[in-house]
Amino acid sequence: MTSTPQPITEPGPDVLADKARDHLWMPFTRHSHFYDGSGHVPVIVRGEGAYVFDDQGKRYLDGLAGLFTVQAGHGRASIGQAMARQAEELAFFPIWSYAHPRAIELAERLADYAPGDLNRVFFTSGGGEAVETAWKLAKQYFKLTGQPTKHKVISRSVAYHGTPHGALSITGIPDAKVDFEPLVPSAVKVPNTNFYRAPDEYQHDEKAFGRWAAERIAEAIEFEGPNSVAAVFLEPVQNSGGCFPPPPGYLERVREICDQYDVLMVADETITAFGRIGDMFAMNRFGVTPDIITCAKGMTSGYAPMGAMIASERLFEPFRHGTNTFLHGFTWSGHPVGAAAALANLDIFESEGLNAHVRENESRFRQTLEKLLDLPIVGDVRGAGYFYGIELVKDKITRETLSDDEAERVLRGFLSKALFDAGLYCRADDRGDPVVQLAPPLIIGQPEFDEIEQILRSVLSEAWTLL
Repeated sequence: MTSTPQPITEPGPDVLADKARDHLWMPFTRHSHFYDGSGHVPVIVRGEGAYVFDDQGKRYLDGLAGLFTVQAGHGRASIGQAMARQAEELAFFPIWSYAHPRAIELAERLADYAPGDLNRVFFTSGGGEAVETAWKLAKQYFKLTGQPTKHKVISRSVAYHGTPHGALSITGIPDAKVDFEPLVPSAVKVPNTNFYRAPDEYQHDEKAFGRWAAERIAEAIEFEGPNSVAAVFLEPVQNSGGCFPPPPGYLERVREICDQYDVLMVADETITAFGRIGDMFAMNRFGVTPDIITCAKGMTSGYAPMGAMIASERLFEPFRHGTNTFLHGFTWSGHPVGAAAALANLDIFESEGLNAHVRENESRFRQTLEKLLDLPIVGDVRGAGYFYGIELVKDKITRETLSDDEAERVLRGFLSKALFDAGLYCRADDRGDPVVQLAPPLIIGQPEFDEIEQILRSVLSEAWTLL
């Protein structure tokens, strides 16, 4: 894993980048940056372990696992080989009233990993589709069981749940939604679990803060009317805003509230599943059983698109009878090659003990990142497993955040490019308060922790001078 890559030899230093600029419409990208004379489209051509390489031969530590996805690391030949074998045997067949071996095997395996009686696996292409699937199931389930007015969804402020219209409605980031409104109605928002920004009376009592945040869900259900609320969607550790773990007792209280009002508890584990928090599902580690889990990303370590909604037997029960049908699905649901990739990826998890590796090393990762708290720009380090956010502030005492202009100048104008240029791919994000997010491949250890900390220290120290 230490070989030096050779640069791409296509004529001219920026041929691929120029073609990307001229033809490739990149998601969530401010394209004007590439037309103002200073922008350059980074072209990543190869990955190996925890590192990726660009077309000029430069190496970068993948501090975001691609997009919270490449759990087992880059360049895993066994996954590619499993995909190739499957493509030769059966490249595609739908699972609309049919089945094929890889979808069956993967569904059984996911059911075995999932908590409680979450035994029913509905495959999707990704996390947004899985969230969309869960909301539709929730609405139909209550119609089939005599409660047709239960259709609303409660989710949390600043939470991101996907880009389809339904999932985007559940998302709690106003700026991500305004250009696409009107969206699907009936999505209600409650506070998230950012303890660093807790109300003053709870800033020194995390458990009390968790109770307060959970009770806001009960309050919202009462306000909307229990007969109208179908589900509560939450990430076990919220991504957007910078890695908010659940305070002690929070998830347990949300489970109680959902049971009290006959509301489904949906754990969106698009990011937190498959080792990110040190278990196949974070809800296992937190000891709470939801009614539905949505997942994707790390299921295949990114080697193929694959997602799933995993539902309890109770939610499947109405579909055992008569003509009841879930009129929903995707062409690529349970794709044979994607399922083969997932099974090979999960084999690596088990043979190499990746979940145990995360649990054994998470405190070292946290302690290494917490060294950055001596910097004046670093207000908070938070997260769990191999999933951390570093919140940036102007004043550590008052916790004053950056203004919009400062966030534009420091995050977009400096940090994102400076970190990448320094050899670290991660995310500088201001969908809530400004943060740097880290979610590296699960294979890394102390040497990579130190490399991350050293790069962050240098670049964040320079960022402070720009405020």
